[in-house]
Amino acid sequence: MSQDPYKYFRVEAREIVADMSKEALALEKDTPSPARVAHLLRMAHTLKGAARVVKQREIADHAHTLEDALTPYRESGGPVPRSEIDVMLGLLDKIGGRVVGLDQPAAPAPSSGNGASAAPEPAAAPVEETFRSLRAEVSELDDLLDGIAEAQALLAQLGRGLSGFDRVRRLGVAMTEQRGREQAAASVQELQITCRRLERALTAGHEQIDRQLREVRQGAERMRLVAAAVILTPLERAARDVARAQGKQVRFEAVGGELRLDGHVLGAVQAALLQAVRNAVAHGIETEAERRAAGKPIEGLVRLEVARRGGRIAFVCRDDGRGVDFEAVRRVAQGKGVTPAQGQHLSQDELLVALMAGGISTSGTVSEMSGRGIGMNVVRTAVERLGGEVAVRTEAGKGTSVEIEVPLSLASLEVLHVEAGGMSVAIPLDAVRATMRLAPDQIARSSTGDTIIHLDRAVPFVSLLRTLGQTAPANGRGQAVGAVLIEAGGAAAAIGVDRLLGTGAVVIRPLPELCPAAPVVAGATLDAEGNPGLVLDPAGLVAAATRAAPQLLAAEAPRPPILVIDDSLTTRMLEQSILESAGFDVEVAVSAEDGLERARRERFALFLVDVEMPGMDGFSFIECTQADPALRNVPAILVTSRSAPEDKKRGEEVGARGYVVKGEFNQGELLERIRALVG
Repeated sequence: MSQDPYKYFRVEAREIVADMSKEALALEKDTPSPARVAHLLRMAHTLKGAARVVKQREIADHAHTLEDALTPYRESGGPVPRSEIDVMLGLLDKIGGRVVGLDQPAAPAPSSGNGASAAPEPAAAPVEETFRSLRAEVSELDDLLDGIAEAQALLAQLGRGLSGFDRVRRLGVAMTEQRGREQAAASVQELQITCRRLERALTAGHEQIDRQLREVRQGAERMRLVAAAVILTPLERAARDVARAQGKQVRFEAVGGELRLDGHVLGAVQAALLQAVRNAVAHGIETEAERRAAGKPIEGLVRLEVARRGGRIAFVCRDDGRGVDFEAVRRVAQGKGVTPAQGQHLSQDELLVALMAGGISTSGTVSEMSGRGIGMNVVRTAVERLGGEVAVRTEAGKGTSVEIEVPLSLASLEVLHVEAGGMSVAIPLDAVRATMRLAPDQIARSSTGDTIIHLDRAVPFVSLLRTLGQTAPANGRGQAVGAVLIEAGGAAAAIGVDRLLGTGAVVIRPLPELCPAAPVVAGATLDAEGNPGLVLDPAGLVAAATRAAPQLLAAEAPRPPILVIDDSLTTRMLEQSILESAGFDVEVAVSAEDGLERARRERFALFLVDVEMPGMDGFSFIECTQADPALRNVPAILVTSRSAPEDKKRGEEVGARGYVVKGEFNQGELLERIRALVG
């Protein structure tokens, strides 16, 4: 028996309350339908039954009251009065508050500073509880993801080892040819049959495990993230409550709720967005009489947008209200100590900065919604805590927008995988408008850049390799090329690629701080073997195509890749990211044995080797390569946490051309050493 009798009930109840709140708000906005009312009734009934199971009579009674309120509209299909919606939302607030309080010690109500208790915010409480639960589970999910990634890397190593069976078969054939005795031939033939059976069984098992690990990893990664839609219903509820309190009509719209983000980001930014939405309704949207006089629709609009911008996430709250009253801000600023002369010389930007600093309110009265001058300060403080930025833009009579940008930590998105010059990268699918094959005569060359014609308009064209700072191959101009048409910020560009590899869902991560990124790079993702790949920023690609000038294509012999050998996934990813960002091709190996096998069948420009690894260590790896006539001219650099003089001396003795201590790591020095060795 669980020590927490409400463990599963809390999760189910939170989901039901969130869904019912969303449906109740939709019932008020959209044309009522018996199906929606029936859905609400089913959820209320489910909640009532679950509450009775865990002996939560108060919640069960509230759910029963919800059923009573909904039943008259199940068959009629008529409109549900706003007063009834108020009743339903009030009951849901009570249920949500009771669910949050289960098994939590009662805390004293916070004081507002004048002896009265502060006004509660029931609409946000269930979401805050969700984020608290999520944060408690994130570390466990991270451990699970790390384990899956390492298992996939080991599985990939096992897959490469299956090639050894082919060698055994060939050896058996050779033995049959060299030894003519009938008995030996029969034994060798049996060995070959056994090897083939074993190879088929292992290959099938390897493929099945690989598929299952991919599915588990994708599921765990998505569990690690939260859809932005989880904060939209509380924000819509806040807009409705403020509008009702002030006698205004407001329509709330939201886009981008499908974007899945780190729950920490959503939880931290929720308070800022809640304040921005309240400000939009309380200070921005005019009264019905004012809007009618201004020739505007009686119903004001508050729109929330969630979007990805390169390596950042943007939350934008817009309204179509009156805009910021700069004269009122100026008067209040003067009342706060700014002299009249100083106040008259403050620009609009300076007044907005003063407004963001807090302590300024243009509301004539103090209420639960406004009047204390702390609203925009809440926004600024929450955003600064995330290392983000906030900008306010306003136009008199047209409205105001509050734009919050915070660094991306984790996000899930659908991408199109493409390849150019042997490099595979991902482009966010929501920016892709078309894919095509272009004959050479379809690309117009000019002194200002290359363009193509798409839907009767000229679109800038640039090769993907060029946007990544690399040179296109010499034969690129004589053949048809693939292209991906992307759009960002109202502008379009065609990006030349070699192949389309397909679509899929990835989790995008920020690049390590030690790894500088080009403007076209939004972040990185890990493939099934733990190798990092780049996710490109559509806006950066469009900008690169727009400013690209024609470039003569040089015939240049391809440079062999660098082989990174390290048993740590994190170290492999960091080193590969640094090298690829500097323009090097990189291959990785998870052990010295794996690296040695690859070095004997492929050509590499340099080895970057860890010292301490299970089995063969880095010193022994270099000794083996130096003893091999085919490999002794390939330089090797040791990267290790061991800094003892005797370790460095042994590195020199075995033939290492460099010794890098991780604790003293300098990215610039490492790249200079590598360029000196391989050019």
